Amino acid sequence: MEGKMKVIIKGQAGEGAQLSEMEIPKVGPKDVLVKVLATSICGTDYHIYSWDEWSQKRIKPPYVMGHEFAGEVVEVGKDVSSIKVGDIISAETHIVCGVCDLCTTGNAHICKDTAILGVDTNGTYAEYVSIPESNAWKNPKGIDPAYLAVQEPLGNAAHTVMAGEIIGKTIAVVGCGPIGIMTVAVAKAVSAAKVIAIEVNEYRLNLAKELGADIVINPLKEDPVKRVLEETNGLGVDVVAEMSGNAIAIQQALKYIKLGGRMSLLGIPTKEVAIDIANDVVFKGITMQGIVGRKMYDTWFQVKGLIESGNLNLEPIITHRLPMEDFEEGFELMKNGNCGKVVLYPTKKILDNYTK
Repeated sequence: MEGKMKVIIKGQAGEGAQLSEMEIPKVGPKDVLVKVLATSICGTDYHIYSWDEWSQKRIKPPYVMGHEFAGEVVEVGKDVSSIKVGDIISAETHIVCGVCDLCTTGNAHICKDTAILGVDTNGTYAEYVSIPESNAWKNPKGIDPAYLAVQEPLGNAAHTVMAGEIIGKTIAVVGCGPIGIMTVAVAKAVSAAKVIAIEVNEYRLNLAKELGADIVINPLKEDPVKRVLEETNGLGVDVVAEMSGNAIAIQQALKYIKLGGRMSLLGIPTKEVAIDIANDVVFKGITMQGIVGRKMYDTWFQVKGLIESGNLNLEPIITHRLPMEDFEEGFELMKNGNCGKVVLYPTKKILDNYTK
């Protein structure tokens, strides 16, 4: 396919992004070209948009932003066999080598040669995107693409919650941004005994409550350490799902995690975080684990099963739908925290199809 397409580009170092045009990408022999139907704003995208310390070290403009999406395949490379034109797909956004020790032992999600769609390559804030066949996740037809687009971040939530035992456990979800509220929903769906949501933004605390949080705590209004201990008979929570990347929140969580507990960290701190390893990790016997993306493809099948079970409440997660031209409004919503998932549509026609 030839021609120009509309894109949101990170044109240079610094805050912001620009609406622009570029050539529709070509497909390689093992790639598929996808017409984007919906793409959602991720916390990582906001890091890049705001040009924080992490993004300054990682991102190399100019390039097209975005990585969470769903779309229709419109062209396939000559060696593609499992995907055909007309398929509706989402994407596993970690593009891995497939041949290293990690990839061949079930640990492709931490492949040392990973490139991330929309971070290291041109992304999905565009009318079309080219991805490897091996990264395409085939979806049923007839489903709102906004829900298909958020399977990738939903996978992050599922990986964080289910990286250890969770049934019958108490869990604190720290940071209720879009993936945090998904984490609340996943924890409830897989039978956590009590879900405690901790967040400074009242809008997002209300979303967490709507998605099933048993207890909500605003650290600006009360001491989260004291409250969590009160809610757990002084023992602390079995599991901490750290989604905020906030240094103070991480330090507090280490005070209210149960002896022998598990802390799974997905949030990305923008600076180094000082922790008391002796007293808060070693002598408490806790496990701290970094969560990178989704297990390929175990987590995708888990998410598929959760959705099909009917136990997972996705309806409140998507709070805003905008045309791509209004991307700045979407990022402003992210900045203020007055949103769940914000979904962008490349054209008004596609937007109208799903908002009538």
